[in-house]
Amino acid sequence: MRCRRPEVVCYCRFATPIETRTRVVILQHPRERDVPINTARIAPLCLPNAELHVGVDWSARPDFDDRSAILLYPGPGARDIEADPPAGPVTLVVVDGTWSQAKGVVRDNPRLGALPRYAFRPAAPSDYRIRKEPDDDCVSTIEALAHVLGVLEGDPERMRGMLAPFRAMVDAQLAYIARGEGRHPRYLRRKRLVPKRDPRERLPRELIERWDDLVCISGEANAWPYGTRERAESPDEIVHLAAERVATGERFDVIVRPRGALSPSVSFQIGVPNERILAGATAGALESAWADFVRPSDVACTWGTYASKLFRPRMSAHVDVRRAARSWAVAKVGTMDALLERLAVDVDIPAAPRANRRLAQLVAIVRALVSGVESA
Repeated sequence: MRCRRPEVVCYCRFATPIETRTRVVILQHPRERDVPINTARIAPLCLPNAELHVGVDWSARPDFDDRSAILLYPGPGARDIEADPPAGPVTLVVVDGTWSQAKGVVRDNPRLGALPRYAFRPAAPSDYRIRKEPDDDCVSTIEALAHVLGVLEGDPERMRGMLAPFRAMVDAQLAYIARGEGRHPRYLRRKRLVPKRDPRERLPRELIERWDDLVCISGEANAWPYGTRERAESPDEIVHLAAERVATGERFDVIVRPRGALSPSVSFQIGVPNERILAGATAGALESAWADFVRPSDVACTWGTYASKLFRPRMSAHVDVRRAARSWAVAKVGTMDALLERLAVDVDIPAAPRANRRLAQLVAIVRALVSGVESA
């Protein structure tokens, strides 16, 4: 098997060759080479124009010193690849490893440090449900490659084909684990001692007992790329807030003009034209409209905590639905798309700004979780 996985979890048949103008050079830390669920080795299966090299010293080969080479690596000085993409075909250099391994490789190799750096902000958390990412903004190597190549090649949909073997690997591994295989015997013995919890105990009481008070909230921010001067001068701030009362379908939707400079990539990321953002309501008007919409007894339901940290809704309680879903599933749940598929829920997602699309998904997830527990 080219993926070097046992036949029962082989994902080679899901890999389809995708031609690219972009040359991809992956520099893999030796400790990642033998990790069974490493995603970097998926890239050469899908990309004929990709190379995978293993090592930590890149003072010599491979060849990436041409003027077109760029390094995909976040941090100070990194450009936003969506807002400021490089011109023409490039050689995309990617370091594969844990964050600490990648930092060490870049730090110890002046050749890498001299390359122009590019980064991006993921549109959603990683779907790498079999390995914990250090932060919601972190994704696996293959997910990062699919996103960045979508920008460089100008064809995001075609590049998403790289994720088919990745998803197959994740699903196969989770199924393998669910059957009680692939785990150390001591873990299995320990697991049998844990009593099963009633489904009602796995969800926050607010979801079960306060249906009429649940308000789902989705927010988008004006956020400058990491490492830029503007990010230090203009903290992240809400520019689109959408909400829906789950029991009645009553909705709230306000575009807010930022107080700081508008990041050039925001419009593309959130699906709202710049002119509409700049003509939006003031922060004070948002607060006033929100006060008219919510009730003192309302419970805020969000996917993660990012939006609620930027806009504190001042409600009686807050439920992080992503965390609640993990408790319900007793496992990672991945993206909202993945969870809806797991819940077997079909959602009519509006062709609208990203905040509204995510709100529709969040409302559907809350309804499915609560109805599933009540029928259990």
